[in-house]
Amino acid sequence: MNKLDWVNKRNLSMLADFYEFTMANGFLEYNLEDKIAYFDMFFRSIPEDGGFAIMAGVEQIIEYLKNLKFTDQDIEYFKSRNMFSHKFLEYLRNFKFSCDVWAVPEGTPIFPQEPVVIVRGPLVQAQLVETMILLTINHQSLVATKANRIVRAAKGRPVVEFGSRRAHSYDSAILGARAAYIGGCVGTANTISDRDYGIPALGTMAHSWVQLFPSELDAFRAYARTYPDNCYLLVDTYNTLRDGVPNAIKIFKEEIVPRGFRPKGIRIDSGDIAYLSKEARKLLDEAGFEDCTIMASSGLDEYIIEDLLKQGSQIDSFGVGERLITAKSQPVFSGVYKLTAVEENGKIIPKIKISSNVGKITTPGFKQIYRLFDKDTHKAIGDVVTEHDETIDESKPYEIFHPLFTWKRKTIKNFYAKKLLVQIFDKGNQVYESPDIEEIRKYCKDQLNTLWDEVKRFEKPHEYIVDLSQSIWEVKDRLLKENQ
Repeated sequence: MNKLDWVNKRNLSMLADFYEFTMANGFLEYNLEDKIAYFDMFFRSIPEDGGFAIMAGVEQIIEYLKNLKFTDQDIEYFKSRNMFSHKFLEYLRNFKFSCDVWAVPEGTPIFPQEPVVIVRGPLVQAQLVETMILLTINHQSLVATKANRIVRAAKGRPVVEFGSRRAHSYDSAILGARAAYIGGCVGTANTISDRDYGIPALGTMAHSWVQLFPSELDAFRAYARTYPDNCYLLVDTYNTLRDGVPNAIKIFKEEIVPRGFRPKGIRIDSGDIAYLSKEARKLLDEAGFEDCTIMASSGLDEYIIEDLLKQGSQIDSFGVGERLITAKSQPVFSGVYKLTAVEENGKIIPKIKISSNVGKITTPGFKQIYRLFDKDTHKAIGDVVTEHDETIDESKPYEIFHPLFTWKRKTIKNFYAKKLLVQIFDKGNQVYESPDIEEIRKYCKDQLNTLWDEVKRFEKPHEYIVDLSQSIWEVKDRLLKENQ
């Protein structure tokens, strides 16, 4: 069964907040089902006060929207609630998704208050997809962002996602592995993610392997004979330096080298990893195994990895589990889904949500995002949220300004502009093919290289510019004044 068969078999159309259905029923009662509405998904803050987040989950949004339908069982459920009209039940029975959808491609660095998904279409349909869009993009973007923080902390050393058993659900484990790979991990311990998404499954042994044999030496010997060309040994089951590493060296000499191979590595999963790795490195080098790598695991995250490297630990790769797959230090991505416009007689009427909390005030209208790049360095200067059909003339200087503190202005010269939102559905028909996972991963790496190092700091990163075009700012300012 491929991944799309799996999605088709498990219909997720009912995975929606109940109010989406009660509102849909009400819209139908007032004959609003065909009114065209625009909804934006955007997020309000970057996890852990970081400098950027990473977009992920678009492929799963496409799979969901392509298979959006309601079964007889679904309709019987609504009928049993005795609160939905016959018109609503028949609407679901004949449901056909017909919205236009735009999204920022996976792997793109994204920033607060800019639309990363836009849905335009009949009001009922555009409202019903809210929960799935949010949970899909929120989860994968959160994990991709956390994974990239950890990968950057490792400073070029491979990071493997080890978190399946601590993930919050089956899907969190499978799609979390996918997101972690986009974010820069080299592989996962999750086998099904390899089968379905082509993410390299990696792993060696657990402590139970060592415990089940009469001795650690017997366990190592059995493993080495089974996998002589790919021998990694877990050395901390009993005593890492007294027994584990010396036993590994003995087996390497007796079982691996005579067969014409070299040992791949050892893994340390407990204890003072910085100290143990340094001592293990000495023992391995003295035995002639300078090429044998050392992997560390056990409760790691970007901060612990940073500290381990500062302490001079001799670790070549990291296996990171629960703190990655759950984004433990901040396990919520602040994405929201808000109405931003409707159409009346073919004209777009912008809508705004106003709050005493400035961060919750929405940006009205049908929008596009431009990313401005310096022509000489190809580094990203900032983003501008514009009207959807607005263009930015690259041949002229372009003034950007802070949407709240409007006296903060800057004139950009010698730049080029790139649209970020691409259309993925046109009137319900898929018009965008999600790239291969390897392409997404490479694209992510390339796009991150366009960010200045100051934006990528863990502590107090430089705030990336996200401004509004003059036209969008005027619409927002007018609606704020009209609703005072």
